[in-house]
Amino acid sequence: MSRSLVPRLPVAPGVYRFRDVRGRVLYIGRATELRYRVGSYWTDLGKRRHLARMVPQITRIEALTCDSVHEAAWLERNLLERSKPRWNRTRGGQEVPFCIRLADFTLQAVHWPPVASGGLIFGPYLGGTQARLAVSALERVLPLRYTADRLGGSQRDMAAILGVGAGDRDHFVTLITAVLRREPAAVSAVRARLAELRDRASERLGFELAARIQQEIEAVDWVVAEQKVTTLTPGDDAEAYGWSGGVLVRFQIRAGRLSGWEQRGCSQRAAEPHVARTPPQWRDFANRNAELATRLVAESVPSGS
Repeated sequence: MSRSLVPRLPVAPGVYRFRDVRGRVLYIGRATELRYRVGSYWTDLGKRRHLARMVPQITRIEALTCDSVHEAAWLERNLLERSKPRWNRTRGGQEVPFCIRLADFTLQAVHWPPVASGGLIFGPYLGGTQARLAVSALERVLPLRYTADRLGGSQRDMAAILGVGAGDRDHFVTLITAVLRREPAAVSAVRARLAELRDRASERLGFELAARIQQEIEAVDWVVAEQKVTTLTPGDDAEAYGWSGGVLVRFQIRAGRLSGWEQRGCSQRAAEPHVARTPPQWRDFANRNAELATRLVAESVPSGS
């Protein structure tokens, strides 16, 4: 039964979990494309051969779609920190949480939560490499550090080569802030400039530099992708609900993190008071995932856990 549900999954990023005949969660994972990732458990496990003994035990598939791969990575981490199923090897994720700090004319990728105070903090992001590459990308296009009032000799020389000075400081800060706040126009402008520099390097046979800039572009895409399941500062606890076709899905947001997910059979009339309390920013997420839950129900409505 479970394998037959794979075509009902969307080709979209998200998180999935497998249950056995007793309703116990066997495994939680994330996917860039849910349909193909989940389907691979019945075709080619690759380096995950240790899961071969788990697959025959799967009787139910549950899944959530996310607005980005980054969001799916955070959601998987949050769920695994709360509870590690038998077949998952680690609690939480492999990536280390980072944020980006803008202070004293300098951008830094620092561990989250940051130790130092002051400046502007953006994030959080999963993966130190991605955060550092994103900082490198922004500095390549907006060299803020060379607009400081006091520069050493080599820094003054570099500022002259780049043609920047103190007069560019406010402009750079404004653009960097806009990018890290995911403002579309600023993101597009920085991304276009990086693509121009990458292509120019490739034309000049600087393939290593071109590859590096491509990595930076991908890192910028990672940090500016929509991601709401883990916030920079803890907010109020909340619950979000979505209902579709007899299935009520409940999401638990605790200390600014979506960390709980349950679903059960429920009439529309009984669901309405819950759905009405859903915060506006969670309604689309909750509704579309309730619709997905309904598609994945085969012969009976799954119970909560």
